[in-house]
Amino acid sequence: MPTRRDYYEVLEVSREVSTAELKSAYRRLALKYHPDRNPNDPEAADNFKEASEAYAVLSDPEKRQRYDRFGHGGVGGAAGGGFGGFDPSVFGDFSDLLGDLFGFSGARERRQSGSDLVYRMEITLKDAAFGIDAPIAISRLVACPACHGSGAEAGTTPVTCPTCKGRGRQRLSQGFLVVTRSCPECGGDGRIVEKPCAECRGEGRRRESRKLDIRIPAGVETGSRLRLTGEGDAGPAGGAAGDLYVVLTVTPHEVFEREGDDVVLPLNLPFPTLVLGGEVSVPTLEGEPEKVAIPAGTAVGREIRIKGRGLGQLGRNRRGDLVIRAGVAVPEKPSAREKELLREYAAEIGAPIGGKSVLDKAKKIFK
Repeated sequence: MPTRRDYYEVLEVSREVSTAELKSAYRRLALKYHPDRNPNDPEAADNFKEASEAYAVLSDPEKRQRYDRFGHGGVGGAAGGGFGGFDPSVFGDFSDLLGDLFGFSGARERRQSGSDLVYRMEITLKDAAFGIDAPIAISRLVACPACHGSGAEAGTTPVTCPTCKGRGRQRLSQGFLVVTRSCPECGGDGRIVEKPCAECRGEGRRRESRKLDIRIPAGVETGSRLRLTGEGDAGPAGGAAGDLYVVLTVTPHEVFEREGDDVVLPLNLPFPTLVLGGEVSVPTLEGEPEKVAIPAGTAVGREIRIKGRGLGQLGRNRRGDLVIRAGVAVPEKPSAREKELLREYAAEIGAPIGGKSVLDKAKKIFK
């Protein structure tokens, strides 16, 4: 008789695994070894059976406690092979994955939803700072007005598929398993349209353009996604519509740089202003200039903050800051008078000029 593997080892989890981690581990293995993905592979079928058996026990708190204490002997029918004695409802959360795999009613056919759509949109930094109401136009599938989405000619209705009896699926036995697959007769719809609608040719949907007014909140950034529920393609055969995702790109600003919720203004100032201090006017996101005092002795790279003049913050009634990052403005072509004054200042502080490097000066100091 072959040795039974430890259930935790089967699911590749530790004995301290949480319920959520246990579910995730089983889903991964079920997808890997599902018979539909591994036809005619007995080893995959055995692995799938083993993982399902392990999950059936460990997902039940009482059975898990008995298993932890007594091993396979403590869980009765499950330890003896097969699924005798366990509650198949523990697999209800996997109805999208397993269908009617185990033949229990928790996995019922759901009418297929429409596809999600993606709309890519560029906005300015100012729009991202304050938010904006923006009109967009999308092309999407909507229910055909002539047949109201049924796909059948006016005055007729689709008939129930005789092969699957309207379920949209067929059950196929694979050993101890009952595997469900889409019905080939109706394509999984559960219905057959005998007289297709002339407007949509039996599709039940048609494409049309739609204009929407959307609100982009303050604080969004490149990569932010806005979800508009039910604004995607209509589902086939009257299924629910998918969603529309608006994916945003914030274009670079010609003056400001963004750092989180702050906007940074690199500002090159004349050397005398940095040394002696002064007042300058700076641009703002609002478009109105702001007077800012530059303290005396401001070093290059120093930051001066104006509170609450940056970008709005998502979900909060507040804004970041406007950060002025000081730099020094170097004249590219100084006048003769400017050169004269600079030489006087250099002589006053002993600054090397005229080809004399700091290294030359250091050599004289250490002679």
